[in-house]
Amino acid sequence: MKLKGENINLLRILIILCISPLYNAVKTNFVTCGSILKLLNSDYNYRLHSHDVKYGSGSGQQSVTGTEQKDDVNSHWVIKAPTGKYCERGEPIKCGDTIRFEHLTTRKNLHSHHFSSPLSNEQEVSAYGNDGVGDTGDHWDVVCSNESWMRDAHVRFRHIDTGAYLAMSGKSYGRPISGQMEIVGVHSMHHGTRWTTAEGLFIVPKEKETVYLHNEL
Repeated sequence: MKLKGENINLLRILIILCISPLYNAVKTNFVTCGSILKLLNSDYNYRLHSHDVKYGSGSGQQSVTGTEQKDDVNSHWVIKAPTGKYCERGEPIKCGDTIRFEHLTTRKNLHSHHFSSPLSNEQEVSAYGNDGVGDTGDHWDVVCSNESWMRDAHVRFRHIDTGAYLAMSGKSYGRPISGQMEIVGVHSMHHGTRWTTAEGLFIVPKEKETVYLHNEL
């Protein structure tokens, strides 16, 4: 059957209308600079968490733990560029990029260093800095298999200064943070090192000038 000119144009429009939602869905599935999110450990189903409670050993810095609570506001983290660098709000984070995680409530950065963790004697992970300003111990590489960090992907985070991977040890604290799980740095990609995004406010690429709200904050 031979299509007339107007039918060809109509067919083109229908194809564009079908493709556009798929293209936009892909664009909004990135984790992007400036997004505020909760990180869910894929192996233990606990969210990365911090609070104004200091370690009683090691560095004495603000503790970082894992929590089962889905709606705890102390589990929000802001995605930022490394110290001294800049990333455009809504710019997709690529696999291999170096980023920082700023704790939204206390404005301290996810940090690690050569102190021992309190429960498993692995590498301590803390929250460090003032008003979002810390040091190179706040830098993490995004380890993933796609071109960019996708929100539904299982990824790992490798600490730049020490080479350790952000992980949950499987050990739980007693009081005053009873039931929360220890967060550590480990030097192999074993059980407890995989993470994915949970709830959050995701900034999409600039030309769309909007945000994507994933579940509740």
